[in-house]
Amino acid sequence: MEFFRISKDIPFMRHALVFNVISLLTFLLAVAFLFTRGLHLSVEFTGGTLVELHYTQTADLEKVRDGLGKAGYTDLSVQHFGSSQDVLVRLPLRADQNTARIGEAVIEALAVEAPGATLRRVEFVGPQVGRELAENGALALLVVIIGIVLYLSFRFEWRFSISAIIANLHDVVIILGFFAFFQWEFSLSVLAAVLAVLGYSVNESVVVFDRVRETFKKTRGLTTPQVLDHAITSTISRTMITHGSTQIMVLSMLIFGGETLYYFALALTIGICFGIYSSVLVASPLVMWLGVSREQFVRPKKKIEGANEDGAVV
Repeated sequence: MEFFRISKDIPFMRHALVFNVISLLTFLLAVAFLFTRGLHLSVEFTGGTLVELHYTQTADLEKVRDGLGKAGYTDLSVQHFGSSQDVLVRLPLRADQNTARIGEAVIEALAVEAPGATLRRVEFVGPQVGRELAENGALALLVVIIGIVLYLSFRFEWRFSISAIIANLHDVVIILGFFAFFQWEFSLSVLAAVLAVLGYSVNESVVVFDRVRETFKKTRGLTTPQVLDHAITSTISRTMITHGSTQIMVLSMLIFGGETLYYFALALTIGICFGIYSSVLVASPLVMWLGVSREQFVRPKKKIEGANEDGAVV
């Protein structure tokens, strides 16, 4: 299915060096921000207090956040829990916090902005539990990366595999760099978005590389940059359909999903944009510089013993 077809190939590879220099600088900046600023981990990773509240009618989460914010609570998370009448509040650890009466303090803080709440339960999540979640999350990310590496190794010739792996890791580091620079809250939902972006980005790389391999086999007389330009140009319509439809749904979550889904959708948005960029303008130039050529895909014809130059047997 295509919305449009471009008759003349766009010369992407003519500017490959410029694109890769931009990517390298962006990547290095992201790494620098990760080391200097670090990620702003949520309560799920650092530990804190979980407070479950119940309202007799639909709870207004914005009023709950405002009430707790005016009471001095920062870096908190407020979301519906099970139904629109139940609210789960996550509060970070504080040195001056009296864990014995934290539930009562929350009810008092909501007395003006969001009254009518009753306390269901209060649970304390220690830093050890948060550390285990962080370790398990990092392990999940590592397993996904290893799985993608193995898949690409079997799916493509090694030049394609290395290029796709570098492009995918580029996307992950860029997302983390954004969250480190702006100090956006990095939660389990954001980690899930990063894992989704990995799979999404590798899919785009596979589509482009499949077209590259197909063009090498079917078309003669084209140079490697021309083959790459043709493969990218011929898949632009498909890219716009898939990424555009996905981004529409992600954008709806970003605008209407509330605070709970905001950073999840934001991470997906960054990943989708850079996923397109890396698959086209990072992975493809790397394939070209690693020396991909038509000879690697077209098997030489077997020469029949006793045949002359025209192929006839004497």
